[in-house]
Amino acid sequence: MKDLTVRVEDRIGALADIGEATGRAGINIEGMSGDSRQGEQLHVLVEDASATREALEGAGFDVGDERDVLVVEVEDRPGTLGEVARKLAGAGVNIDLIYSTFGGVKAVIGVDDADKARSVL
Repeated sequence: MKDLTVRVEDRIGALADIGEATGRAGINIEGMSGDSRQGEQLHVLVEDASATREALEGAGFDVGDERDVLVVEVEDRPGTLGEVARKLAGAGVNIDLIYSTFGGVKAVIGVDDADKARSVL
């Protein structure tokens, strides 16, 4: 899966514009994270980064960073985050992005060493 960083102006309707642009292109956003108080950027999880980039840029959005991320199925219970994070920490992998998906309990994790992270998870 791919995580795209989208620069989004903090304005009414911006998220609707993103949803409509990707919807028209037949793109399903699998997960998302954003907080306008932390800067004007949104992370979107998609399968087809190039089609998503094209749809969003065509709608006037600036799509920046594109990266591979891990999508890890986790149990919905206390302590799961700690277990996953401890495995990665124990392998010397730094987590620099985390959010959840839509429709299930999965964590989207951006790390500094994806191969090492996959091997321990």
